[in-house]
Amino acid sequence: MAQVAEQYQQDDHAEASGPLLVERLEELGVSATDTKKLREAGLTTVESVAYSTKKRIMAVKGISETKADKLIAEAAKLVPLGFCTAAEYHAVREAQLSLTTGSTELDALLAGGIETGSITELFGEFRTGKTQLCHTLAVTCQMPMDQGGAEGKALYIDSEGTFRPERCKAIAERFGLDPDEALENVSFARAFNSDHQTQLLQQACALMTETRYALIVVDSATALYRTDFTGRGELAARQQHLGQFLRALQRIADEFGCAVVITNQVVAQVDGGAMFAIDPKKPIGGNIIAHASQTRLSLRKSRGENRICKVYDSPNLPEAEATFSISEGGIVDAND
Repeated sequence: MAQVAEQYQQDDHAEASGPLLVERLEELGVSATDTKKLREAGLTTVESVAYSTKKRIMAVKGISETKADKLIAEAAKLVPLGFCTAAEYHAVREAQLSLTTGSTELDALLAGGIETGSITELFGEFRTGKTQLCHTLAVTCQMPMDQGGAEGKALYIDSEGTFRPERCKAIAERFGLDPDEALENVSFARAFNSDHQTQLLQQACALMTETRYALIVVDSATALYRTDFTGRGELAARQQHLGQFLRALQRIADEFGCAVVITNQVVAQVDGGAMFAIDPKKPIGGNIIAHASQTRLSLRKSRGENRICKVYDSPNLPEAEATFSISEGGIVDAND
């Protein structure tokens, strides 16, 4: 237990270096050929090997069951997988960063901002500020830590064609950052189908081993699933695919300690007999996405450019609301 706690309480050098590259396993007797196979399969860090099932590692071409057992055992020597005390884990959580949203009231609602190391889901109707909040976070994550940032880059996966670099430039100017440099610090990819969206996460892992990323955004995580899988006959396949995608996102949050923000669409839940909406703003994805997201935030419209954010579900935040506004410089405090 003491060894686990000691590994959790990393020094400044360990924090700066981030996760352990998979090549570190070569120091424990793993061949360079095998680490290359792991990297090509998307297992780019020691953490990704330690957190994977034996079945996942055996799926890598050229990795036998015996070799998979060895890889998992060697990875476990470098990554803390055992118990620690609640006090020690509390210290770990206290050290986690929160990304400012740009609104002091919204930050207060979220106990400092968007939490790193976990998945935050934003859902609501159109024009409720989901994409604007994502744009703002893509910039604020680059700011110094004492200003609510994490001094890292952002990775942005867009499935609906709503990403606008000019918005990031305007937001960067508001926070006193160089607009061109801010854009260089955002890695962008357009997802064209649900399979491609999942494949992009493999590329994301490769990018994250090269430099520090503080945020990954998927806007929207569910849009492509609504078109790629249709009808009740494909519901089980859709949910399984979505579950695997969300699990991959959680692994990224665990491995790299970055914040993961996903947006979700809503659908009207209609009573078949009475033909009226029971819940006109129900997030889609069912229990799969509900259990995968640590914090779920519901956004709705208010007067003018004001929007209301409600903590819909969270393991540590009370159910409450905050009002914010959308401006040229991104998310700001509400207009009176």
